[in-house]
Amino acid sequence: MALAICSIEMQAQSDRFQCDDSCDPDASGVAKFNVVSPVGFSTVEPIEMAPRLSSLDGKTIAIVGEDFMYNITHPELQRLIKEHYPTAKVIMYDELPIAGPYPAPGITRQSTEMFRQRLINLKVDAVIAGNGGCGICTPKETGSCIVAERLGIPSVIVTAPGFDEEARYTARNNGVPVLRVAVYPGAFASHTEEELIQNTREVTWPQIVEALTKPITQEEYAASETVCGITDDVYHGTLDEIYAYFISMGWSDGAPFYPPVYEKVLTYLEYTDHAWNETIAVLPQAFRNTTTWHVAVNACMAGCKPEYMPILIAMTQAMAGGDFRRTLGSTHAWTPYSWLNGPVARQLGISSGQGEINAEANTALSRFLSLALQNLAGYYVGQNRMGTFGYLQPWCLVEDETACNRIGWQTWNEQLGYDINDNTVTLASALMWGNNMAPSTTDAERVMQLMAWDIAERCQFALGSGKQFTNRVVLMTEPVANILKDGYQTIVSLEDALIENSRRPAYERALANYYANPGSRKDGGEHTFNQYLSHIISSEDGEETPTPA
Repeated sequence: MALAICSIEMQAQSDRFQCDDSCDPDASGVAKFNVVSPVGFSTVEPIEMAPRLSSLDGKTIAIVGEDFMYNITHPELQRLIKEHYPTAKVIMYDELPIAGPYPAPGITRQSTEMFRQRLINLKVDAVIAGNGGCGICTPKETGSCIVAERLGIPSVIVTAPGFDEEARYTARNNGVPVLRVAVYPGAFASHTEEELIQNTREVTWPQIVEALTKPITQEEYAASETVCGITDDVYHGTLDEIYAYFISMGWSDGAPFYPPVYEKVLTYLEYTDHAWNETIAVLPQAFRNTTTWHVAVNACMAGCKPEYMPILIAMTQAMAGGDFRRTLGSTHAWTPYSWLNGPVARQLGISSGQGEINAEANTALSRFLSLALQNLAGYYVGQNRMGTFGYLQPWCLVEDETACNRIGWQTWNEQLGYDINDNTVTLASALMWGNNMAPSTTDAERVMQLMAWDIAERCQFALGSGKQFTNRVVLMTEPVANILKDGYQTIVSLEDALIENSRRPAYERALANYYANPGSRKDGGEHTFNQYLSHIISSEDGEETPTPA
């Protein structure tokens, strides 16, 4: 192993760019450092943008997307096109399949292919997509534009303020260097029908026409990444200068970090069998080539110990999972977190005890996840992580496997089919933390009922206005588990009981989904509240159940 590392160091050192200045204190006595980049290079080749249209006259224009009051804005756009360009043909959203988010390189998605083929068959000349008003729906609508631009069809997306850069960033990451955006002046669902129509006519429409007809300028093209080696020094300066430079480059989450000096990063390579330039993952959203080296650089910045490298590599690979990534851009600010199973946590002193997420080792692993989301995956707050008020820091949990053994319940990795001595890393995201339910009874069934009640109360989104059926993670202490084990000998039996007992009044569910729907406004639509209540009961399999006694 030592010989291999020596050879890696010599290979990486022989052709890497090094800052000319030394890292010794200068005349002022302030130490300066040469630092390397924590960011990999994009794996997606940019397309050559097709020319914009000279006019919309005589063109076939598709208006697509079904988000945020589209049922009002899209028909108004259709009227405007016919009003100003009577020879144009308009194809509406209900005549086309939904493209959805553009798939990662090498992935084929049926909905995207159906949308692509439909654009070809209908001989579409331009695409107008919308409305992007949240962190998840904006990439979905951008997917339609990406398909169009890759076919050489000019496109434009309509977004609310603040989501325009998310749309452009999503397009750039998928090889479309310039995406034109028409910004609607406000939150779609908070405007009346009259305001939606007026703003579409006076504000959005002129932007759409310009976006589809004005030639693309060189200034609009995203700057190309500098071609250099991944181990090259990229900056030389004091700690304060390095902090400022990394923030300006989008390489820091804003908190202090350990400067990634080449020699320090090399020490992390001693704790992995992966080659320094081996690809560990190509992660959405940026599709950067993340190598062992990049994992090590971010580990160094996070203050992780070098011996954490196997955990950090597994964590990086887990970030590619679609279920983990699905919520990360949401305005509802899902906070990513990890938990560990297996003997490695005990061997490395990663805490599973009181206050565990704030223990030194757990905090360092959590900081790595924060930096990795930004530097390895390409998630940026306010750009494509759209939490309305920002995000809590990620956290790292370790399951107390000795407690599970005392109780007689399986550990999480055993439930997934692993051996209890297999080391596993699980990534997930959550909307809530803390506000514990503390039972004051020793009755196992009653504790289960309290848990079920708590689960039903803590629904996805405020008031449970969104999707009703979501996965839950329940954390409990050993004393609570000791009570429950008397009534529920296995985790599965407890889960079954919780699912059976977690119930919510249909009226509450319908009220939340009707008046606080996270997608579009239901109030004032085609259905009254009582009609919508009946729809909720029918579509979500509502039934009469006895009240717990």
